[in-house]
Amino acid sequence: NCGAMPENLLESELFGHEKGAFTSADSTKIGLMEAAHKGTFFLDEIGDAPQAIQVKLLRVLQEKEFTRVGGTKPIKTDLRIIAATNRDLTACVKEKLFREDLYYRLKVISIEIPPLRERRIDIPLLARSFIAKYNKEYGQEKNIAGIVPEALKFLENYDWPGNVRELENIIERAVVLETGEMIKSSSLPDEVLGIPDGSDDLLPEFSGQPIDLEETLDNYEKNMLLGALNESEGMISKAAKLLKLSFRSMRYRVKKHNLKGKNDGD
Repeated sequence: NCGAMPENLLESELFGHEKGAFTSADSTKIGLMEAAHKGTFFLDEIGDAPQAIQVKLLRVLQEKEFTRVGGTKPIKTDLRIIAATNRDLTACVKEKLFREDLYYRLKVISIEIPPLRERRIDIPLLARSFIAKYNKEYGQEKNIAGIVPEALKFLENYDWPGNVRELENIIERAVVLETGEMIKSSSLPDEVLGIPDGSDDLLPEFSGQPIDLEETLDNYEKNMLLGALNESEGMISKAAKLLKLSFRSMRYRVKKHNLKGKNDGD
C-alpha cells in the first residue's frame, strides 16, 4: 500500500536496502520487487506514491531494473505490475501530483470499477461474503446466517461514501453486535438507518406553524412498530413486549398501519 507508510520505509520495502544504508540497516534486505521476480506485483493506492518512489517505479517499468537503497549495482527484475487507486490520476497528472510518463506506462489496460452506490446489486453478495469472513474470524462465538430483509434494504439504500471498505466495516460491526442468527437494523449504525445526530431531531418541538398532529403521531407510532417488529424478526408477541403493549393492542396497531407480523403459531 503506497499510502500506508513513510517514503523512506516504502522505498526500503519495495526495493530493499544494503547493509549500512542507514542506522538500523544491520544486514542486506531483499525488497518486494526483487522477491516478486517472474511473478505479479500489486501496488495499492498508487496515486499516493511519493514523487521519488514514482521515479524508481518508472525505471522498473522502462528498464526492468532498480537499485537497492544504499546500493550502486542495478538489479534486474521481470514482473507484471497491477496498480490500483481511488484517485483520479488524470487530474493528478494535470496538477503535477503524479508523473505523466509513469501514468501512461501503467495505463496499458485500464479497468474502472464504479463506486458501490452505482452497483447496489453487488451489496447483498458482498455482505454475505463479509459475514462469512467474520463468522470465521470470530470463531464459535458467532454464526450469523444472513441479514433480515428490512436491514438489507437499509444497506441497499445507503450511499456508501466509504465504498466497499465502509460496507465491510459495518458488516463486521453488525456481526459483533448481533445477538441472534440474523443481522437486524438495530445492529446497523445511525447513518445507514438515516437517523440524524441527536435524539431531539426525532421529536421536533412545535414550530408555531400549523401541523397535522394526528398524522405526525401516526407516523411516529408506525416507525416504532416497524423497529420493534424488525428487532423481533416479525413476531408480534415479542414486539409487544419490547413496546410494553398487550398482544391484543399490538395486533390492533399492526393491522391499523397495514404492517406485516407473525403470530406464535405461524
